[in-house]
Amino acid sequence: MSQQLKIIVGSKNPVKINAAKHIFTMYFPECIIDCEGVNAPSDVPDQPIGEDETRIGAQNRVNYCKEHHQAHYYVAMEGGAEQFNYGAATFAYVVIDNALNQVVGRSSNLPLPQVLYNALLKGEELGDVMDKAFNTTNVKQKGGAIGLLTNNHATRESTYTQALTLAMAPFLHPELYGQTN
Repeated sequence: MSQQLKIIVGSKNPVKINAAKHIFTMYFPECIIDCEGVNAPSDVPDQPIGEDETRIGAQNRVNYCKEHHQAHYYVAMEGGAEQFNYGAATFAYVVIDNALNQVVGRSSNLPLPQVLYNALLKGEELGDVMDKAFNTTNVKQKGGAIGLLTNNHATRESTYTQALTLAMAPFLHPELYGQTN
């Protein structure tokens, strides 16, 4: 009989739940993956600005999940944006926790048009800004800004999946990550 792995995702967004389920199914093909999304507060603004605020939002979601649920792994993803010296970009932080170890990962950057980034600074959320710019509805539960700006060659889910895939490395090789010299 296959072992069941319980995964709690700090969001009800199907894009985030699917990304988490995908990576745990990939890394643990012998297990039955029970992946559940729950409402977990980020305790940062709905549209985080800056890398620190974005990372902290993901960590807060994972810590909330750990305090309120029992699982083998806890996962959170938080999308943010920042004005870098080379231009505005959006990205995500991911956090994976197995109650023994918490690993923080980050996605690649998607360059953002300055006009869209400026709307974020006025308090709008990226999904809403994208919906207005591209005349779409609820794009954040679909391909996201990434899908729209790359003509769907990448999506919000594919970006979360890549970041989560990389963040799993310390769980796969704990003996190496535990060494300090």
